[in-house]
Amino acid sequence: MTMSRQSRLRAAAAFAIAALPVPASAESSEERRKRGEAVIRSLNKGAPQPALERLRQEFPFLAEATEAYALGDVWSRTGLDSRTRQLAAVAAFAATGQTAFMKVHAGYALNIGVPEEELKEIIYLITVPAGISRAIAASQALSELFAERRKQ
Repeated sequence: MTMSRQSRLRAAAAFAIAALPVPASAESSEERRKRGEAVIRSLNKGAPQPALERLRQEFPFLAEATEAYALGDVWSRTGLDSRTRQLAAVAAFAATGQTAFMKVHAGYALNIGVPEEELKEIIYLITVPAGISRAIAASQALSELFAERRKQ
């Protein structure tokens, strides 16, 4: 008994689909959250992220979504190394005026070995697309972070 061409194509398509990686949505929320927790600990010297833990107290859904999606699905992707990812995050948050998030990611960048001078260059760079006022706000937040770290 021979398979028809159409049957062979259906079988090949079914095999190809079965061989695809399981999408993140098929994973449990707990698996994704644990992967996100691992990302945070890798960037934060093995410690949890204090702001995320505070968020978890009053807004557990937002904390879990951040941990599972932003960190577990997006941040854990392999397309960029941690250093590049942190520099991109610092630039994006600085350029959009989200200095609290920028400060967190600048701290992670410092944790993984990015020198202060490179973070300053990111701030200088954002004057072009985002403007001097956003760069000044970002520089103030970055200066606060540097001062906090020097006190430790």
